[in-house]
Amino acid sequence: MVPRDLRTHPIGTGPFKFVEFKPNELIRVTRNPDYWKPGLPHLDGIDYIIIPNLATRILGFVAGKFDTVTGVTVPLLKDVKSQAPQAVCEVAPTNVPRTLLVNPTAPPFDNRDLRRAMALTLDRKAFIDIITEGLGDVGGVMLPPPEGVWGMPPDMLKTLPGYDPDVTKNRTEARKIMESLGYRPDNRIAVKVSIRNIAPTRDPAVILIDQLKEIYIDGELETVDTTQWYPKVQRRDFRVGMVVSENGLDDPDPLFYENYVCGAERNYGGYCNPQLDQLVDRQSMEPDREKRRQSVWEIERKLAEDNVRPVIFYARQASCWQKRVKGLTLMVNSIYNGSRFEDLWLDD
Repeated sequence: MVPRDLRTHPIGTGPFKFVEFKPNELIRVTRNPDYWKPGLPHLDGIDYIIIPNLATRILGFVAGKFDTVTGVTVPLLKDVKSQAPQAVCEVAPTNVPRTLLVNPTAPPFDNRDLRRAMALTLDRKAFIDIITEGLGDVGGVMLPPPEGVWGMPPDMLKTLPGYDPDVTKNRTEARKIMESLGYRPDNRIAVKVSIRNIAPTRDPAVILIDQLKEIYIDGELETVDTTQWYPKVQRRDFRVGMVVSENGLDDPDPLFYENYVCGAERNYGGYCNPQLDQLVDRQSMEPDREKRRQSVWEIERKLAEDNVRPVIFYARQASCWQKRVKGLTLMVNSIYNGSRFEDLWLDD
């Protein structure tokens, strides 16, 4: 099978087999009778109904059309609980941080000091209070504790550039940097802030644009359809943006090698530091867990000092399911690794 056909006819060894994919409508899978775990899965099949709008998905769930709904934001969780009190809902971390994306080759953002000022103006608590009603987390590149086993402790995190909780002090420093570069209230930077057109980036991008105004940067929101977004960032056709970092699991290797080493496919800003690559290789080979953690924190600090895709905040979101759904276990370190549904069954 040629690689392009795998997009619409995937094969694998999982608990379910692919049946059909209807763009913008559904993905259908059926039970794999040859699954290597005897007796599993319990379900005969699953229909994944594709509904981009979260509010519409919630309405369908409340009406009983769907057995589960995921990606429920904290504010919308109140609607679910009020309209479907019989539903079971849990809020959990997703390991999907919102990060600031800057193209370091696009003037004037090729100036390291300017990028530092952008990192300094971030008010992370404001994002968390507005988007997650206080249930999000401040963190670095690695998922913050207690769910994250590699993330920096809060006191250490506060010592990273831009993480001082005194936002007024940070912004005062940021404005001094901008003014030294010639930017002032009467000489501002106009820029499009490019984002993938999904709610997890649209909502925080509006807050980001407001915060950038504090340092004489006027952003205009540019929403890009998902089909065009990834080609756009791969060719670095942007100056400023915001991305969600979809981390498969809480482990340094996939995160660093996918996002930060020279030439990594998801290294959208093109950051390349051979010394950091050596640190990444070294931590990967370190057998002692505590020594490896110290190496990971060294890498975290270096990325923060270089203003590489500053992490803004980590959101928490809810998954809800009808009472008839049994055996569902939510993961606390990924949006992906709890989706096999091999242990799931329906108790009608």
